[in-house]
Amino acid sequence: MVTPFTDDGAVDLEGLRRLVRWQIDAGSHGISLGGSTGEPGAQSVAERIAAMAAASEVIADRVPFLPGTGSAKLAETMELTAAARELGADAALVITPYYARPTQEALYRWYAAVAQEFPDLPLVVYNVPSRTAVDIEPATVARLFRDFDNIVGIKETTKDFEHFSRTFHACGPDLLMWSGIELLCLPLLSLGGAGFVSALANIAPTAVARMYTLWEEGDHAAARDLHYRLHPLVDLLFVETNPAPAKWVLKDAGLLASGHVRAPLIEPTESGLSAIRALRAAGEDLLDFSAADIAVAGAEVGS
Repeated sequence: MVTPFTDDGAVDLEGLRRLVRWQIDAGSHGISLGGSTGEPGAQSVAERIAAMAAASEVIADRVPFLPGTGSAKLAETMELTAAARELGADAALVITPYYARPTQEALYRWYAAVAQEFPDLPLVVYNVPSRTAVDIEPATVARLFRDFDNIVGIKETTKDFEHFSRTFHACGPDLLMWSGIELLCLPLLSLGGAGFVSALANIAPTAVARMYTLWEEGDHAAARDLHYRLHPLVDLLFVETNPAPAKWVLKDAGLLASGHVRAPLIEPTESGLSAIRALRAAGEDLLDFSAADIAVAGAEVGS
């Protein structure tokens, strides 16, 4: 999920609650907050915890909750993960520490420290080398999966599809693996993937959930058809840096009061908006905002 901000840059917790309500009403099977799309690196620890608390309040155990709790600092990762546990999260999504480019042994020790600190909380490794400049190797994932019962899975946000297969081969079929690359979400299911942690679901939650359900029900042809129909909306997300395009669409639909993104990101440029509008028109039939009125009403009465 995106993290809504006001026009002056403050975290919009009521806007976040409204988005969570809409996501659940629209059919999303779970809620993940604080991944790359949520701009965690531009927020303080206190802001991230407040957002987790607001989301958890609305979710109220209706669907699984997977907040991102990783940081480039181990102490912050521990603080955020402790907050997720206290808020009743079903698992914590812990990104590989970024910028420092640790070795595989260092990555093992990093995740081992978190796993040992929270033995009762399932942990999901978050591999996104395009943002962190480090790729956790299949052998390292397998070592962690073998050594710690609470390291249960991985979110793979890499375009190297061979990496998915090699990680499964090293870990075995009990590893839970989610794709964070939109156009690899459906293909991953054929290898035994658990599902998707999807940026696209920010603007097309019904269609994304339906694609998963169709595959699980065995209607692979219909799932593939939906996968290809979603291509324009996937392209829309990355016209300019995610999540600026998604926030623009959500604001335009009335689900966000502001499309603000925090520095160093900026809202879409005029040339970007031209492409976003064209791609939105191409995928308009899959943009289901019909639950928006319900979400807004829920926001007005509180929960």
